[in-house]
Amino acid sequence: MADGGRCRRGRRPRGVSAPGITVTGVSSPAQHLLRVAGGADDSRLVHVEVLPARPAVVADWPASVPPVLRGALEGAGLARAWSHQREALDLVADGEHVVLATGTASGKSLGYLVPVLGALSDGRSGGVGVHGPTALYLAPTKALAADQLARVEGFALPGVRAATYDGDTPPDERRWVREHADLVLTNPDLLHHSLLPGHAHWSRFLRGLRYVVVDECHVYRGVFGAHVAAVLRRLRRVAGRYGSAPTFVLASATVSDPAEHAGRLTGLPVRAVTEDGSPRGPMTFALWEPTTGEDGSRRSATTEAAEILAGLVDGGVRTVAFARSRAGVEALATGARRRLEERSPDLVDGVAAYRGGYLPQERRALEKDLRSGRLTGLAATNALELGVDVSGLDAVVMAGWPGRRASLWQQAGRAGRGGQESLAVLVAADDPLDSYLVHHPGAIFGTPVEATVLDPDNPHVLAPHLAAAAAELPLGEADLPLFGDSARRLLGVLVEGGILRRRPTGWFWAREDRPTDHVSLRGAGEVVAVVETRTGRVVGTVDGAAAHAQVHTGAVHLHQGETWVVTDLDLEARTAHVVRGDPGWSTHARSTSRFDILDAERRTPRARADVGFGTVRVTTQVTSFVRRLPSGEVIGTHPLDLPEHALTTKAVWWTVSAEVLTAAGVREQDVPGALHAAEHAAIGMLPLVATSDRWDVGGVSTALHPDTGLPTVMVFDGYPGGAGFAERAHAAFEDWVRATRDAVLACPCATGCPACVQSPKCGNGNEPLDKAGAVTVLELALARAG
Repeated sequence: MADGGRCRRGRRPRGVSAPGITVTGVSSPAQHLLRVAGGADDSRLVHVEVLPARPAVVADWPASVPPVLRGALEGAGLARAWSHQREALDLVADGEHVVLATGTASGKSLGYLVPVLGALSDGRSGGVGVHGPTALYLAPTKALAADQLARVEGFALPGVRAATYDGDTPPDERRWVREHADLVLTNPDLLHHSLLPGHAHWSRFLRGLRYVVVDECHVYRGVFGAHVAAVLRRLRRVAGRYGSAPTFVLASATVSDPAEHAGRLTGLPVRAVTEDGSPRGPMTFALWEPTTGEDGSRRSATTEAAEILAGLVDGGVRTVAFARSRAGVEALATGARRRLEERSPDLVDGVAAYRGGYLPQERRALEKDLRSGRLTGLAATNALELGVDVSGLDAVVMAGWPGRRASLWQQAGRAGRGGQESLAVLVAADDPLDSYLVHHPGAIFGTPVEATVLDPDNPHVLAPHLAAAAAELPLGEADLPLFGDSARRLLGVLVEGGILRRRPTGWFWAREDRPTDHVSLRGAGEVVAVVETRTGRVVGTVDGAAAHAQVHTGAVHLHQGETWVVTDLDLEARTAHVVRGDPGWSTHARSTSRFDILDAERRTPRARADVGFGTVRVTTQVTSFVRRLPSGEVIGTHPLDLPEHALTTKAVWWTVSAEVLTAAGVREQDVPGALHAAEHAAIGMLPLVATSDRWDVGGVSTALHPDTGLPTVMVFDGYPGGAGFAERAHAAFEDWVRATRDAVLACPCATGCPACVQSPKCGNGNEPLDKAGAVTVLELALARAG
């Protein structure tokens, strides 16, 4: 069983508990939901929570805001600030680095745009010319950067020259941006691959760099967060060589300890602004579980969410419905449109899908149509989870638990952005974790968001960034404190490997190629283009890692509600050729996995278990696909001849013999569930000893591993070559496993829950799990000789 999980503590969202499903005074969207449900006594409506309205706390704009900007704010209806905006502005004016950590749709953007635009407009009006102040805005997605550019342009400030600079920027525009823009909106990837390596072309911009904005900073967690932390340190260093020391302003609606997280990300002391002064309308939050029919089958969360979306759209409720996969998004939108065709055909064109893999112009058009109201319903992946301005939404529907409480509140917060009453609906997927959550609302409403974990000292991440920094500008002794205590040792390793050259004045890049060509911040491979066979038109793209499962030969592929059949997947050319047409069935890929221990580098015998650490190869292969009718009936299984995908990485594992397990009371039939539950719990507690994120690691448990010949629990790094997490877990094995056992024992649930042994990313649907057996497995691993 290969999977992984995390459960952590953080901040509780504002709200009050209101058990039951009888709600008075609910919003119009909630009343429409009741109509979709057929009334408040519908068994699918398991729980309703009413989150109360929040009153506004206002303040005056600071006197330092330039008159031209004050006029633009007033012209936009922003005569006064919310209290948290004013607090942030005062801190920034005092030279403090700030993180704004207030709720979704609380106007955080003005907390950084006002000082940025104030400095730029003031600098221009003062005749500073080309050497005036500049600012850099970093967002995790292109859509968010484009959205903020539209907002800046909406103020129409004379002399402020703002532009996006990303992979979609035409080459002829890039030079203009470098030479003339005051505000550049981009992402960390471009900073890493282009701006920093080519800093000489950005000398004017870097010389005047006054502010760096890091939006949606909670996204930068785990290994991705460690990469971005290194990039920001490289930015600070290069900017310093041009004489600037920018103030950092960060923003996030869902982060548990904002000051600590922002400090680890930037390497600077950061002040947090957390008291939200913006008004918020009341939210009705419904937990919904599809019913099981007499034949024992249960409607999928996607099918149920499509019905809810169609019913809300039919009632004029502007709604976004989130699904967990791209295929789910297309199915959700198609299902909603099909229902509307039957009862309100004039509304069908008001429903669309939005996901990664669409062409940039398609995404921009959908965002525009959603803002304008031409679209009433949108099915989306978490690509729309972040702060793209889609104000005016009435409701959000989530088809399945999104994996993290932080994501849940980000998605739910997309509704009610204009201060109106709103609705959020979580539809449980056919999974024990989802069922547990909708029947235990305290696990959602009474539990804070997860900690946002990143380790800027991770040597597997920091070393290549030190090499990149040396290639940008030779590293000197004075630079080392910026990169942490381990920098000197890692530089020695790089010198030994011939990557850097040591000279009396510092460390120099020693190779002909570029170090940034070998480091991807997100670990993403190349994409596969989906091409229409007849015309050669590129319909969309699919991540390379997902292509085997999503666009194999014979796959039915949905894009913007249109159905395509894949006629050929050319892996060498990275293209999937498709023809338009709906065969009347869907396809689902099947795969196999193998976990081979290549090198057991360390072995530690214990009294009743053996602990190992070393190199493993995780191999997956898509082997076949099934064709399934809309009813769920399987009408065929077809083999596929696709290559294996292998990940060579590091892992920690422990083994317990079957005889020891039997003697400890774990029956043979219970061994898989006991090992599986112990694996989940161990991954959940890994951040205690290794600063990992749930999505950075994976796990496998088996009653008979072919390499060990024994029952085995394994946790591995989800990155080629490893990321240091498994190694740290091995070094602190006893502390790690003891904390895991204590956490499982302390959990008050009877048979296992998300707080102890269930995982939101389990590839086996959290089956089987044996909580009591897990405690025994963990105690056996802890036992000492004598």
